[in-house]
Amino acid sequence: MNATVREHRWIIAEPPEAEVVARLSKEIKVPESIAKILVFRGIDDYDKAKAYFRPSLNLLHDPFLMHDMELAVSRIIEVLQRKEKILVFGDYDVDGTNGASMLYLFLRELGGDVGHYIPDRIKEGYGISHQGIDKARQENRTLFISVDCGITAVDQVKYARDLGIDVIICDHHEPGSILPSAYAVLDPIKPGDRYPFKDLCGCGVGFKLIQGLAKKVGKESDISSYLDFVTLATTADIVSLKGENRVLVKIGLELLNTNPRPGIKALIETAGLKVGQITTGQIVFALAPRINAVGRLGDAMRAVRLLTSIDPSEGEHLAQVLEEENRIRRKIDEDTFAEAQELAENVLDVKSKSAIVLHQEYWHPGVIGIVASRMVEKYYKPSIMMSTVDGIAKGSARSVTGFDIYKALEKCEDKLIQFGGHKYAAGLTVDISRLDEFREAFNDTVKELMTEDLKTPQIRVDTEISLSELTPRFIRILKEFAPFGPSNMKPTFLSRNLEVRGSPRIVGANHLKFKVRQNGALFDAIGFGLGDLLPQVSEGRSDLECVFSVEENEWNSPTGAHTLPQLKIRDLH
Repeated sequence: MNATVREHRWIIAEPPEAEVVARLSKEIKVPESIAKILVFRGIDDYDKAKAYFRPSLNLLHDPFLMHDMELAVSRIIEVLQRKEKILVFGDYDVDGTNGASMLYLFLRELGGDVGHYIPDRIKEGYGISHQGIDKARQENRTLFISVDCGITAVDQVKYARDLGIDVIICDHHEPGSILPSAYAVLDPIKPGDRYPFKDLCGCGVGFKLIQGLAKKVGKESDISSYLDFVTLATTADIVSLKGENRVLVKIGLELLNTNPRPGIKALIETAGLKVGQITTGQIVFALAPRINAVGRLGDAMRAVRLLTSIDPSEGEHLAQVLEEENRIRRKIDEDTFAEAQELAENVLDVKSKSAIVLHQEYWHPGVIGIVASRMVEKYYKPSIMMSTVDGIAKGSARSVTGFDIYKALEKCEDKLIQFGGHKYAAGLTVDISRLDEFREAFNDTVKELMTEDLKTPQIRVDTEISLSELTPRFIRILKEFAPFGPSNMKPTFLSRNLEVRGSPRIVGANHLKFKVRQNGALFDAIGFGLGDLLPQVSEGRSDLECVFSVEENEWNSPTGAHTLPQLKIRDLH
């Protein structure tokens, strides 16, 4: 096979119990192949199916099940009653800026005197900063609420307390061995927390705080208008789209597509997208990078100004600013990625290493996380990219599917100044003089922890299917599986003995386009980036095996808009 095409392992799911599938198929009146996919996702009866396909806010857990929620809500209500001032502090990414925007607007709606602050990524770094606390002090703000950060900010919270400022933390990251001595710490994964759903993003935890406040002050019916923020944050942060997250994102997407607030509407239009057609994929690949760009290259407060703007003309102006910053970010990203590849192959000897650890003092700290992800995609090895900030190597770590990079960093903790994050993404700082020592230790750790199975990317197949089953009704039901994301990926099918029809060809940027037929059912197929597989789809071949998802291809012609289903090929043999 051509060296640019990576081999994949096809993992075909074990068929669930036939009786369960048959019962569900009958109960909710869907084909058994659909019922099979639902059972794989833990949906095995009518009530679970109803919750999956028709989620509502009634399905959300009581926010007061989260440890410290009562404390947090009581303190905020006290602050509002006493007319004390509040500062909302958010991380500089999509999760943090949306969380800060959401809490800022909701607390203002409750009559609060609220300010907001996003740290400078390069000058202040990740997490609660002393500068943010100093701003609260200068403005006589007695309550400091952090979103998407703070769970490891032990020193910073002590600093705030010493200044007479109470801190409420809304976070979803892994806690360290010591929790900050904040007034309240909201984090569903902190030790001993009994909150039933553990996969909220930072903004999602902030929304639970809003839900708790709304319950206490009798405004529960008003909170759904904030789910646009939660949807952008949850989707961009690549957390699981099951349970509460599915409820929040499904309802929030409807809001984004019917009544987006002015700043978000401007962002959608500037990105060349259409209100009414926004999907989780468009958030991840189009909207999120634009929101992130201003924080990567400069002042992320611009993202908050856009997200909270009520003036359409101001929204349009700020959306253009984000667009330009994203264009600049992409250029820096491409240059850094090209240089990283050269270093990996010519200096590091990437083939002999279990992991990639690269450092250049002048790399832009705002893009190294993106480039680390691209290195993982290209070489399929855990990757760390670092630049120098204030004489210290600061970096971003990204992992391959199934490998816990946080645990790997934990085993090298004695070589690090600090680190934080979760299973697939983390941040770290290393003393320049210990870089080689850390690189060697990290490689040894990855080699020790990485199983053979994890070294080859896999494609999980939901079920084998014949093309004749892909009826219009089947495809309509598949669309109801959205929103798609981790833990609720687009269903993936396997079909065998397909006949290649027509003349397969390469279109666009190395995309493979062809037609397949099986027992009279004929479908268009496209494999994005799979042009190198053209020799395998020779016309007339009748034993082709394809792994694919089903999509709708829309195009305009003189007779109007047309939509036809097509197979989006993931891999073929």
